[in-house]
Amino acid sequence: QVQLVELGGGLVQPGGSLKLSCVASENIFNFNTMGWYRQAPGRERSFVASINVGGRTQYEDSLKDRFTISRDGAKKTVYLQMNGLKPEDTAVYYCHANILSRHDWGQGKQVTVSS
Repeated sequence: QVQLVELGGGLVQPGGSLKLSCVASENIFNFNTMGWYRQAPGRERSFVASINVGGRTQYEDSLKDRFTISRDGAKKTVYLQMNGLKPEDTAVYYCHANILSRHDWGQGKQVTVSS
């Protein structure tokens, strides 16, 4: 079982930027698809972005112009850069690792966008 530790999050103003980090206990990027999900109060957990073993990225259509997922194998870290943040982006953001039927999750980080 891989451990995923999330760093970052917090309170930002509308239009601001924030970067989340997800540090894995081992370098699993050659075996796992990595991703980010988010969940707002009263809402289902939803897909944000992913990056597969070949480096191909995918995004929720409504976020692809503002969010960027990346990774650093040497640091065993996946990042989510969020720009032009809006109040509707307020949610708990979860790091995710997947291979076949195995799913691992980070502890979640609160991102609040408010003036």
